[in-house]
Amino acid sequence: MSTTTLAASAATEQRRARRSPGGPTLSRPGFAWALPATLFFGLFALVPLVLVVVLSFTSWAGLGSPEYVGLDNWQRLARDPVMINSLWLSVLLTALGVLVQTPLSLLIGVWAAGPQRNRAVLSAIFFLPLLLSATAVSVLWRALLDPNFGVPGQAPWLFGDGNLFGSRTGAIAVLVFVGGWQFIPFHALIYQGAARAVPAVLYQAAEVDGAGRWEQFRHVTLPQLRNAMITSVVLMVVGGLTTFDTVLILTQGGPGTDTTITAYHMYEQAFRSFDFGAGAAIALLLVVVATVISLIVVRVSGYDKMRSTMEGL
Repeated sequence: MSTTTLAASAATEQRRARRSPGGPTLSRPGFAWALPATLFFGLFALVPLVLVVVLSFTSWAGLGSPEYVGLDNWQRLARDPVMINSLWLSVLLTALGVLVQTPLSLLIGVWAAGPQRNRAVLSAIFFLPLLLSATAVSVLWRALLDPNFGVPGQAPWLFGDGNLFGSRTGAIAVLVFVGGWQFIPFHALIYQGAARAVPAVLYQAAEVDGAGRWEQFRHVTLPQLRNAMITSVVLMVVGGLTTFDTVLILTQGGPGTDTTITAYHMYEQAFRSFDFGAGAAIALLLVVVATVISLIVVRVSGYDKMRSTMEGL
């Protein structure tokens, strides 16, 4: 039998398998179903992005008409030491966030997927930070870590002078800690759902082969959570590079410019210096950097080659 005949036979079998019992053949939804989402994305994502691109080549203080200045904004950014430092700082904070949040959220998510006693109650309590906005979380921890009235001031044996915001290392550590406190529950929820989807027969087979709890986690759970881990890391990368409100409330970019990340530098240029052209250029650069890093993660991990079991419906 020829290859063409085999392919035709396979396609026929797939069509038969998709038939509901006594019902019509399943088919892909029409374009009309995607039209509302497409219009929403175009109106609130593509159009603003195009406007930012145009604005990055102009000089505008917020009043009057923007004046075209060509590449002037981009040339000034290339010579701005704060801008260059903010890019490296954004990448550093993002990398630290991934290194801290990934193992903790993975372990908590796998634990929360188990049948242990009081798991549901403890999981609900742990996921409470998800109910709070980033602004509320930042205000909360700003008060708790206040060098005069907060926890550090009451424990000099652990925090020294208590001013965690007074040094570059302390301020960065606070940002990493607060970001992890808020978003580890979210990523743990991703791992929890993925861990519950792992077939129980895999653990049963591993147990028959004599695998203990650690071996099952290493050789069964981790490989099955690979795609969930890549999704989580991509979300961490995008969120870490675009975070803003946490820095605004906790450190205001200080001490000095030691925590002035790219998003905060964009805010300073646009809404404090009223240089919206430079702010737009920084915003566009941030979008490009976040997109490139996310694509690298997806390509290196092989996530782009993942195929759904429902493909073709």
